[in-house]
Amino acid sequence: STLSPSSAASDVYKRQESGTNELEILEFMVAGNYYGINVAKIREIISCQPLTPIPNSHANVEGAFSTRGETITVVNLARALGMKEKMDEPTQDMFLITNFNMVSTGFHVHGVVGIHRVNWGQIIQPDSMICNSSKSMITGIVNLDGKLVLILDFEAIVAEIAPDVGMNMSDMSHIGDRKDNPAPILFAEDSHLLSMLIYDGLTQAGYTNVIPMNNGLELWNLLQKYKEEGTLQQRVRCVITDIEMPQMDGHHLTKLIKSDEQMMHIPVIIFSSLINDEMRKKGESLGADMQLSKPEIGQLVGAIDQVLQIENADGTSV
Repeated sequence: STLSPSSAASDVYKRQESGTNELEILEFMVAGNYYGINVAKIREIISCQPLTPIPNSHANVEGAFSTRGETITVVNLARALGMKEKMDEPTQDMFLITNFNMVSTGFHVHGVVGIHRVNWGQIIQPDSMICNSSKSMITGIVNLDGKLVLILDFEAIVAEIAPDVGMNMSDMSHIGDRKDNPAPILFAEDSHLLSMLIYDGLTQAGYTNVIPMNNGLELWNLLQKYKEEGTLQQRVRCVITDIEMPQMDGHHLTKLIKSDEQMMHIPVIIFSSLINDEMRKKGESLGADMQLSKPEIGQLVGAIDQVLQIENADGTSV
């Protein structure tokens, strides 16, 4: 179904049952190519507005406009992707107004195709031939109506323009010297850039046994392996998960963990750019122990400290 420019796309996400491993993807066009974004990240879609140029701004910033008393910076998505900027039918151009990492940003696209409900299992993680560096802007690929649609890493696109809006290590400064902690921590994060930053942040905080996974399915399969071996208590003390990931999202992963009698004691921290009131309610209903909004790594370290102390207090530590 097509999406009208005035639609509040995030409302669609609210209708979805929690933990079903499904999402709504908005399909749009840039330079004749098809891309996708999780509807949960979209605040609204509007026709192109006149923009005010911003002096000395990043090359990918097209300008800014004001709406309802708020100033929105607009990113030229074609420019950010290194593609042709002009289309034959500019009247189809739209602004996708997103909200994640607690920041609203506009993205100039060349047309909106429609919304598709898909299962995360249909979304393929890009292999090394497609996604061969930490700077890749693709997090997944899905076949929609016979064509390949690339799911873009909007966090990485914004972080390249404004690093402070991306993963923030500045709040690590107060941590100081800490003893090494060998507690095994598993985390699922599909963005290569963010995965490296999370890993570096946790190891900097003294956690010496951090195991990164590319998506929720990989992490779940590892938990299943530990369960079969009878080593869950020794191999996992905490799970950290993003929400949107190919193959299996963080909400479904949380639901599976908290529904398993042998795993439900494992603290689960949801660390996502999508945390808002609605998402927080979903996470709580699934049994998440803590939920944090990116990008503050220091807050994540504090949350891990807290759940591990709670675990010790409950007498379930190993």
